[in-house]
Amino acid sequence: MTFCVENETEKELPFDVEEIAENVIKETLKYEKCPYEATVDVILTDNDGIHAMNHEFRGIDNPTDVLSFPNVDYAAPADFSEIEHRAEDYFDPESGELCLGDIVISIDKVYEQAEEYGHSLKREMCFLFTHGLLHLLGYDHIEKDDEEKMLRIQKSILEALGIGR
Repeated sequence: MTFCVENETEKELPFDVEEIAENVIKETLKYEKCPYEATVDVILTDNDGIHAMNHEFRGIDNPTDVLSFPNVDYAAPADFSEIEHRAEDYFDPESGELCLGDIVISIDKVYEQAEEYGHSLKREMCFLFTHGLLHLLGYDHIEKDDEEKMLRIQKSILEALGIGR
């Protein structure tokens, strides 16, 4: 597994973000039975940065907590059965790893939401990483049933990591 965490802000978090990213990625890929080594890029930004991206890519003129830019098109969420047919689109030719995509997280929102929901910064960051990664694996939450399923999966992954509310 390869991942890169790039912090575009001066704001810091009181824990090792790379360690959290690694743990969440490993646990999520294990939960989803991903048969490949994978790569994910993570950008940490502030509300202004994520606001600009949200506006540019989604047409929404507000900051958000997490954005995901998936590289893989799945027939169904985390259905890895057909992706080898498009290996040139989905796999890094040098490493052979599945390129899942990019996750962008607002550190400002991590602080705001941890306080709002009454839990730790670490828990909020793990939640947002997991949420973003599930989007990279094809999950969405537009429909109520899909949202409930995604929330159940997130909860299971966070519990497996020992991250509770």
